[in-house]
Amino acid sequence: APELLDRPNVEFRQAVVPPLDFPDRSFDCVISFQVIEHIKRDAEFVREIHRVLRPGGRFIVTTPNAPMSLTRNPWHVREYTAEQLRRLLAARFSEIETLGVFGNEKVMDYYAENRRGVERITRFDILDLQHHLPRWMLQIPYDILNRMNRRKLLRENTGLTTSIRMDDYRIEPVGDGCFDLFYIAVK
Repeated sequence: APELLDRPNVEFRQAVVPPLDFPDRSFDCVISFQVIEHIKRDAEFVREIHRVLRPGGRFIVTTPNAPMSLTRNPWHVREYTAEQLRRLLAARFSEIETLGVFGNEKVMDYYAENRRGVERITRFDILDLQHHLPRWMLQIPYDILNRMNRRKLLRENTGLTTSIRMDDYRIEPVGDGCFDLFYIAVK
């Protein structure tokens, strides 16, 4: 976002979190898209976000919906169910709007094709190593096999794959079949 760098009120910081290196009540809104599943100390992360929000401030968080994951992602420390994320946020926040990201029929067709590809690969994991080996041992094989599966999916379903657009997704109250959890917590 080079145009953002030209603005006097924009600052980019790189950090390992938690903690957050900001004073108490610094922000009206904190947005965390597809991050919390990578944070080991997730309760501390949520506590820090609560700390840096002003009263009435909002924490907008998205993360994969665990039941919709096709396989273990070794880059994720954990994935959440709708209830697990709600409970995590409820420990600090008084109000939580629980939404989910859903796809239309075209998106669901893509998901089904992707599932078939993943099942073709994981059928060889007869010892269920993906759930028993340490995450670090699975990261490189996961990336390679995921890339191979996605390329095959694109090659064999080009029309479907390239036709999916933002309009094919919608945000509704959380429920079965949502791909991502999209929660808004209010301090």
